Amino acid sequence: MSPNYTLHGWHLSYFSGKTRGYLNFKGVPFRDKNVTALDLMWRLPKKIGASGVMPIIETKTGECLTDTTLIMEELDKRHPESNVEPTTPKQLIAAMIFEAWTDEYWLPTGMHYRWNYPENAKLFKSDAAQFLLPYVPNVIRMPLVNKVANSLRNFCPTAGIVPDQFQMMETWTERVLDLLDAHFVKHDFLFGSKPSIADFGLLGPLYGHFNRDPYPKRVLMDPRPNLQAWVDRTHAGEGRDGEYLPGDEIPESLNEIFAIILKEFMPMASDIVRVLKEYVGKQGKKSGDNIRRDLAEISFPMGEGTFKRVGLPYTLWMVQRIAKRFHTLPEKDQALVDQWMAQYGQDGFFASDLGPALNRRGVKTRLA
Repeated sequence: MSPNYTLHGWHLSYFSGKTRGYLNFKGVPFRDKNVTALDLMWRLPKKIGASGVMPIIETKTGECLTDTTLIMEELDKRHPESNVEPTTPKQLIAAMIFEAWTDEYWLPTGMHYRWNYPENAKLFKSDAAQFLLPYVPNVIRMPLVNKVANSLRNFCPTAGIVPDQFQMMETWTERVLDLLDAHFVKHDFLFGSKPSIADFGLLGPLYGHFNRDPYPKRVLMDPRPNLQAWVDRTHAGEGRDGEYLPGDEIPESLNEIFAIILKEFMPMASDIVRVLKEYVGKQGKKSGDNIRRDLAEISFPMGEGTFKRVGLPYTLWMVQRIAKRFHTLPEKDQALVDQWMAQYGQDGFFASDLGPALNRRGVKTRLA
């Protein structure tokens, strides 16, 4: 069968594994294409208006879809069989929060384990060399590979990946992975026997970074066989005949994880509101204006410590998107969600001030 879509990405990419697992689950024919330097810097930027972006979904007609969250949303509309959004209120909002958390809160830990353990560099450079400039001798392509690796490594301080915070990140990561491993003893996926957007969000850091890079694979994944089995089945697209738990149930084995999410990720979003308001006021930004990719420093809880990093407006856009969806629910369903969030001290969160409204234009965040 001729493929309907082309997935432009790399197996080592944080977000490409998320999209590949989703496409495998949907069962739509697609071609898995490793992007080359020509794709990243010339051919695809002509279509999306930005260079160095992956993954990208390209249709037969040449249309390009970007942003993994919006890719899943759009393809669920085009292929409504086996949609990955739960239809009941608590599971829906919980899954959306979980996906945003894994996309945004986990990024520093994923990058830390890749770039601060030198044994991972060999695999990254081997893959990147093979993909960026295939059939070109190493003496020619390695300078470009080193440039790409250095640019990613240089982003680490912006994301809060600094020596003073290494131990905090590692303690936090091991605790959360232990909780997930225990959950997958009881359930095939996060909300039952069928994967949701939350599962594919979690696949981002766990497949591309923790499951393939040698150090985290050996230290984090191999000792947790239930988590490893979940990575394998989620990336393979299993669970199409499964179901979410009945009665809008949130598994009890996720209680501690949602306590972490709601007590740490929501304060992260709230501090981005603060720095975004400061930025908009100082810059005199108005509706329709693009917002710079990174803002001032924010701080928020991580385990027993306080994590500091640069705030990203994109993270707040993700949270505002969930709030918009929450407000489309009937009042009785909103009340059910609030009751669920109340156990973590976050009832009424979506009625709170979430800052200037944001939307997306291509790959850029702007004021609505």
